[in-house]
Amino acid sequence: MEIVNSVSFSSIGGVCRTRVNKAAKVVSQTQRVSWKMTRTCCEYSPDTPRKRQEKYEQQPQNVDLPELLPKKKKKPFPVPIKKMLQASRRDKRLAQMRIEKPLEAPKNGLLVPELVPVAYEVLDNWKVLIRGLSQLLNVVTVYGCRKCPQVHVGSVGHQIQDCYGSGSQRRNSYHSWARGSINDVLIPIESYHLFDPFGRRVKHETRFDYDRIPAIVELCIQAGVDLPQYPSRRRTAPVRMIGKKVIDRGEFVDEPKPHRSEDCISLLAELDTFSNQQGQSHSPSNVKELAERTLKAYLNVRRGVEQLMNKYTVKACGYCSEVHVGPWGHNVKLCGAFKHQWRDGKHGWQDAVVDEVIPPNYVWHVPDPSGPPLRSSLRRFYGKAPAVVELCVQAGAEIPDDYRPMMRTDIVIPDSEEARMAA
Repeated sequence: MEIVNSVSFSSIGGVCRTRVNKAAKVVSQTQRVSWKMTRTCCEYSPDTPRKRQEKYEQQPQNVDLPELLPKKKKKPFPVPIKKMLQASRRDKRLAQMRIEKPLEAPKNGLLVPELVPVAYEVLDNWKVLIRGLSQLLNVVTVYGCRKCPQVHVGSVGHQIQDCYGSGSQRRNSYHSWARGSINDVLIPIESYHLFDPFGRRVKHETRFDYDRIPAIVELCIQAGVDLPQYPSRRRTAPVRMIGKKVIDRGEFVDEPKPHRSEDCISLLAELDTFSNQQGQSHSPSNVKELAERTLKAYLNVRRGVEQLMNKYTVKACGYCSEVHVGPWGHNVKLCGAFKHQWRDGKHGWQDAVVDEVIPPNYVWHVPDPSGPPLRSSLRRFYGKAPAVVELCVQAGAEIPDDYRPMMRTDIVIPDSEEARMAA
């Protein structure tokens, strides 16, 4: 009986195993069929998640602004530090072998012929931009906070509680608005004008011997623009270097003394924002046409500066807003940013980006200039834009496609009571 029971038990187990195997095969076949059906559906369905994502990336509704960098930290390097270390090791290896460092224009002091027309175009658009902003300020009102660097473009200052200046606690973080100028819209970034960028460095004791001009103008001059008021040395022989040491830069040439003539003063009025304050320019006749021309000039300036900075070296301090156009930074000890005592007031130079040469200066976008002022309870529904773009848009220019998601034009701003029910 025991043998029969064991045999019967084994036979029953075998039957169960066969039934389980058959069921597993049936399940696997159904899974294969369903997987094939889902695959064909995914392949032929017109609206898949991936296509939705691609469509959103092409036409996004809203884009957040870049995060504000903390002032108690150094700015991140635009070039990864790993690539910088690799380049320094390569230069050091060539220097130990006494092999000359291969340099191409403009790193060797020579001009790039293809970028000379770009430099002239950038300078012409820069003049159009300054002239247009000085005239549009008579039409569109600009406010600046007395206690913080916040700027607002509109007929009435906004009521968003984001002031962090002195006495903001007594004012419940409301801004103390005052009438602004062109320097509030287009932040002036200046640099030392160098007759020979590869010559003697600007020292702290000799800083008053050099003129301070807009960094964009200095970049255009070094890229090939000839201005009699600001001469620049044009080399015919390249600069030779071994590692970080210059072995042949040509003879030192005495820099011509700057002359302050009427032509120089008139040129400064076209190139510098300080001489184009509000009220000095007449009101324009065709405001919309002027706004479109000014906005186009601003976009062309940014595009041209980016092309020039891909070749010509521009240095920026990693702690403050100082900018220097040239292969090396200057030695002026005027940095008062984070831990400047450890550096004896010297700047921490690194490669600059376009936003450091021409800062965008983001402001709140006003959907309806004639409507009520912006409120703090609805701030998450408001967009932002560069001050120049916002000024030109309020003057009648069309919103550029690149800044439309940033300004959140597709979002309907609710009432204060509806905003509480919004998720």
